[in-house]
Amino acid sequence: DLPRAWPATTRHRESEGSAYYRHFYMGLYREDGNPKLAARRFAEYAPSLGICQWFHFEDHRLEEGIRALRDFGVRKLRTGLSWADFERPNAERWFDHQMKLLEPFETTVTFCFTPERCGVRPHHTSPPRRPEEYAEFCAAMVKRYSN
Repeated sequence: DLPRAWPATTRHRESEGSAYYRHFYMGLYREDGNPKLAARRFAEYAPSLGICQWFHFEDHRLEEGIRALRDFGVRKLRTGLSWADFERPNAERWFDHQMKLLEPFETTVTFCFTPERCGVRPHHTSPPRRPEEYAEFCAAMVKRYSN
């Protein structure tokens, strides 16, 4: 589960209501690190099913999370790379580290989150003013991390 102290990312908090926050409880481990009942069964399905796992920028739990995925037998992984995060200090170092650790997995990457300066509105969930800038980011990430 996501730590309750972490902020949620949404554009439509008012319309989503409490349903949006369910993603805070969809993990295989509780916030305190204890496995949920589903964790035992997940390993049966992990090799063929795969999992979607987002790693927050400079998340101190990255290595621990990847170790757990390997222990579950996960081979297929979907994760995201944030355009907004890529503009932070040390972003290249962080993304290179993350993607290096994910090399053993069959990884599908999604691209998301607009830098505030590039959005139609200055918010990370805003569409980009210039879609070609977003396309350039995506192309650069594919070139950098595809094997």
